[in-house]
Amino acid sequence: MFLRLLIVTFVVALAMSTLVVLLFYRPISRILTRVVAEDLAPSWRRYILFATYVVGIAGGARLWDIEKYITPDKEGKLLQLNPDRWIVEVYKSVIGSLEGIAWMLLVFFLFALIAYVIERGFEMRRLAAKGDKVERVPEQHPAN
Repeated sequence: MFLRLLIVTFVVALAMSTLVVLLFYRPISRILTRVVAEDLAPSWRRYILFATYVVGIAGGARLWDIEKYITPDKEGKLLQLNPDRWIVEVYKSVIGSLEGIAWMLLVFFLFALIAYVIERGFEMRRLAAKGDKVERVPEQHPAN
């Protein structure tokens, strides 16, 4: 039963990671193309996607958490896997996977934002040094 639970949590975590990779593939590609050199962007994208899978699977298939089903308690009894516990473990796998990926992507997007601001600052300084007029694009707010 433990092996089945381990396989199910792994598959659930893999599915959640794949879903996130599919949803964020294009935004990550666009950000990396803007922030790093065009020839480096595919390598960085591949690394970010690999890290998404690693973090998602590690967060979803929590071996240290499900080993309670093979380790006896102080009275020597094993915790039994019933249908309710299956539901809880699968739910914890989904949430753990998404939580880990969310933190990883938050850190990635924060660093990408910092890099974008720095790059934009250098761009503005370069344009100002050339004597070109730097135009600000007015903010557009949706009509209420």
